[in-house]
Amino acid sequence: MILYEDNHLLVVQKPVNVPVQADESGDEDLLTLLKQDIKVRYNKPGNVYLGLVHRLDRPVGGAMVFAKTSKAASRLSDTLRKHEMERVYLAVVRGKPEAKGQLVHHLYKDQAKNKVFVVPAHDKRGKKAILHYERVATSGDLSLIKVQLETGRSHQIRVQFSTMGWPLYGDQKYGQHVNQKGQQIALWSTTIAFPHPTTKEQLSFQCAPPQTLPWSLF
Repeated sequence: MILYEDNHLLVVQKPVNVPVQADESGDEDLLTLLKQDIKVRYNKPGNVYLGLVHRLDRPVGGAMVFAKTSKAASRLSDTLRKHEMERVYLAVVRGKPEAKGQLVHHLYKDQAKNKVFVVPAHDKRGKKAILHYERVATSGDLSLIKVQLETGRSHQIRVQFSTMGWPLYGDQKYGQHVNQKGQQIALWSTTIAFPHPTTKEQLSFQCAPPQTLPWSLF
């Protein structure tokens, strides 16, 4: 679903369980699907340019921005690097975190296993990961959490909350001891905001998670 489009940007709602770019699974990926869509809608000959600015894990849905020109891609990447892109997520976690807080860990990604581990601060393989969170609501042993990323590390939200003893609902990778096979991970990119790469106008886009379990409990 397209949330916004102009000559420079394409903001979409990523469906769950669709990879952002081609991977070894060979499944249809969002980047390819969007390029095909642009090619058809605008009757474009040849290859379509669409720049990947940031990523969402395959099982995660919600707002994403793509760049339609290389200049926009470069400027948006710069915005991201300078922490000037606001990314807000909603997550359902098991347990009841404090009302609000900040999580800081050092994360190392084992590429071979496609898994991220918390390592000591002095471990040179680790990259600092920071997020801020607020508990929005509680239902039984589940909590709805609003998360604002300060850094964008791979699997960051999933690993940091699991490390604190609050694994995400449905997370098979970092919460397999409490989640059942087949449960959909409850993590959603709900807000993305940034200055437009050419006009500098501040843009903000929102999309809500689906009203399925466990989201419908809140």
